[in-house]
Amino acid sequence: MSRKLRSTLAGAAAIAAVLSVTLSACATPAAPPSGGSSSPAAPASTSANNPFGVAPGSTVDAVIFNGGYTTDYVSYAGQVMEKAMPGVTVNVTPSTQIAQQLQPRFVAGNPPDLLDNQGATAIPMTSIMNQLSTLDDVWNSTNYDGTKVSDAVYPQAKETGTYNGKFVTMPYVMTLYSLWYSKTLFAQNNWTLPKTWDDMLSLCAKAKAQGKYCFVFGKEAANYYQWMVLDSAVKSGGYSVADKIANLKPNAWSDPSIQGVLNKLETAIKDGYFIPGGSGTQFTQAQAQWSNDEKAIFYESGSWIESEMKNATKPNFQMTAWPVPSLTATPALPFESVGSSMSESYVVPAQGKNVAGGKELLRAMLSKDAASNFSKVHLAPTIVKDSVPADGYGSTGLASTMALLNAAGSNTWDMQTWSVYYAVSTDQLQAWNSFLSGQTDVATFTKTMQGISDKVANDSSIPKVTYTFGS
Repeated sequence: MSRKLRSTLAGAAAIAAVLSVTLSACATPAAPPSGGSSSPAAPASTSANNPFGVAPGSTVDAVIFNGGYTTDYVSYAGQVMEKAMPGVTVNVTPSTQIAQQLQPRFVAGNPPDLLDNQGATAIPMTSIMNQLSTLDDVWNSTNYDGTKVSDAVYPQAKETGTYNGKFVTMPYVMTLYSLWYSKTLFAQNNWTLPKTWDDMLSLCAKAKAQGKYCFVFGKEAANYYQWMVLDSAVKSGGYSVADKIANLKPNAWSDPSIQGVLNKLETAIKDGYFIPGGSGTQFTQAQAQWSNDEKAIFYESGSWIESEMKNATKPNFQMTAWPVPSLTATPALPFESVGSSMSESYVVPAQGKNVAGGKELLRAMLSKDAASNFSKVHLAPTIVKDSVPADGYGSTGLASTMALLNAAGSNTWDMQTWSVYYAVSTDQLQAWNSFLSGQTDVATFTKTMQGISDKVANDSSIPKVTYTFGS
């Protein structure tokens, strides 16, 4: 797999943390993180089993974003570390207010030893970039399985975490963006999965004839369909489509491939293939109309969807991923191409009381034991290779996620990072709710989306990132 995205900073060093865009990242507030140990831990001698010199009897202070994946997987890795280093204690503190609770600690020179800088309240990397330890030594270390970390994880993880030439963040979770469907429902109806938009519209007509809709959306997640449109357009027209959108080029949204996909989607909207009232429906309720009620046959989402809807999914639903369709049967990129990203961005603050401990906990997380535990519990893959069996621990969602990522090979890209970096997701969400509800047509929608892009492009106060896809 390849992320197919490289970025270089224009102007001053500036980058925002790759925030989680999943609405599943909502959680209840937690108590503010503690200040960790009162004095720095004296380093120990390094060895193969202690490459960073974790001091005997020291404590590791880890603050973890308490989102859709909760924090149990870090606690599990902490137990793995404590077993390998008797006498060392790992304290994991959940937080949903990362910036509010952690920025004062950075200012005071008392940050945690390991931080999952994630979620809508993540600390902008611009404010802490120079206070982070580089992670090259973690990359070059040997994990708990005796394998060099750089060989044990997908190589684009380092690329994802390198900003302005410094490798300072380690992503942990692999995310697939795709269409999702019930394998059971499709088998019962003998439906063929669509590879082109004409195939899709034909299938939608068949579903409607049987009293079912093709798609559903909720008001907080209408912009999930932006992934479907852009991924379909990139697949159809090539990486230049992604370059124009992510680099805020004039008339980018008028690209023929994007317009072609939007016109097909507008046909689906006008022909009544979307469940009505999406802009007034809470997103998990809308998702349940698909996963539990089977009123719609497809839903566009990230690979967190199975875990998120596990309590609102019909028995034997067999939730399965499928690539978005292309405009023609001969797209610029293979049909198997998919959108994907890496998230859950871990940093090791240089002023932490136990920097070595923070890096050691990260090393433990990159073991197959810890990575497999994460995937088994949360039904999502990590950056650690070969940590998910072919059956996905009995999860059709996880098994199909890995199958699609493996089939895509190097033909993957990340079309959500740019909108998060420029903080335009809220404005885009409003535009998508209007479009999917049939309140605006393609021309109006295109003008709105291009206006959002142009506003950022013309604002000289916003440092720009240059994105290059497919190289």
